[in-house]
Amino acid sequence: MDWSTVTAEDLIEALREVDWSSPPRSPSEFFGRFTFPRSYAKWNSRFKCNLYYYRTNYFVLIIFGLGMGFLRSWMAIFAALMTALSIAFLNDSFAGSFNEKFTRMVRQLSPHLAAKMRPPLTPVIRGRPSSKRAIYVCGKPRLVFVLLFSAVSFILWFVTCGLLTLLWALSIALLATVLHASLRTPNLKARLNTFREEFRAVWRNYSEL
Repeated sequence: MDWSTVTAEDLIEALREVDWSSPPRSPSEFFGRFTFPRSYAKWNSRFKCNLYYYRTNYFVLIIFGLGMGFLRSWMAIFAALMTALSIAFLNDSFAGSFNEKFTRMVRQLSPHLAAKMRPPLTPVIRGRPSSKRAIYVCGKPRLVFVLLFSAVSFILWFVTCGLLTLLWALSIALLATVLHASLRTPNLKARLNTFREEFRAVWRNYSEL
């Protein structure tokens, strides 16, 4: 795959739809060979490839940086978790998996309540959905939970007076992510993983015809 032709919008859309439940890459793979890119085109392609392939590692790195920055304040750590959840709910795979597991747990306790948590039916026109399938969590649009967790995290950040510390911790974590994605040489596993994701996307589009 030629990552230089992938736009930022395509990369964001791919990160939003891809499965994030896979475990992070091993430390030996994550801290493998590092080299400086020879040109801007090489850097652009490498940065996008690494950002997609090591996405789970970068997410853990950012959360770890935020946690270390607020190690002495449990409320700030809770605020970091709320922020992480609000971001995680933007991913289709995480939101769908959370909704399925939570609904299954509620069904064991109260089947009547679980029935009320079903998402509304999507109208179908000529055998196809009238629009792109919306993501629901506990019967509510995903955006409701994103805004809810974002509001809770913002209130906690304000109460703990940790906004400045948040900016420093987040800046250091993002800087480490950018440096790693820029200097880590893409390996064969990253290329094979890219080809596998391309095949899955093509097969998914073919099955929808």
